[in-house]
Amino acid sequence: MKLVLIFGPQAVGKMTVGQELEKITGLKLFHNHMTIELVSHFFSYGSKEGKRLVSLFRQEIFEEVAKSDLEGLIFTYVWAFDMQEDWDYIDKVCNIFESRDGKIYFVELEAELEERLERNRSPLRLEHKPTKRDIEFSERDLISTMEKYRLNSIEGEIKKENYIRINNTELSPLEVAQMIKKRFEL
Repeated sequence: MKLVLIFGPQAVGKMTVGQELEKITGLKLFHNHMTIELVSHFFSYGSKEGKRLVSLFRQEIFEEVAKSDLEGLIFTYVWAFDMQEDWDYIDKVCNIFESRDGKIYFVELEAELEERLERNRSPLRLEHKPTKRDIEFSERDLISTMEKYRLNSIEGEIKKENYIRINNTELSPLEVAQMIKKRFEL
């Protein structure tokens, strides 16, 4: 069992890279908005109820996938490196897979803000993430989150054997997916 964890700031390309990686590896993509969009019909993701339900659905999916005969999972996440609860969450997710002898691969994406703002408006993103369709709100959220949290790691902060950091400002999602596949022999 493999878990490919793709993380980075909003609109950096996690989902689109994950989609391409799914095509060339056969691993299943579980992008973070799959649960956010489901729950948003009932509760805002920012609410206590919304966060609890998103967490519950993700936990159950991770546990079922980890004990299944699937080859693996690609999960996308916005990781606030200056929040201990995010570090704890990543450890919890990894433990689910590692407890069943799964292997974890860490993929950090970064891109220039101008590129991320452009990607925030892309038809593919808006198709898969209805809560991002209010572009004005989504852009404000992207910028304020970036100002409030540190969404990329400091060099040397992630001390995992299976780790790669990619600046994908000028790269296509397929190019990035191919780099990941090659680096980790997926």
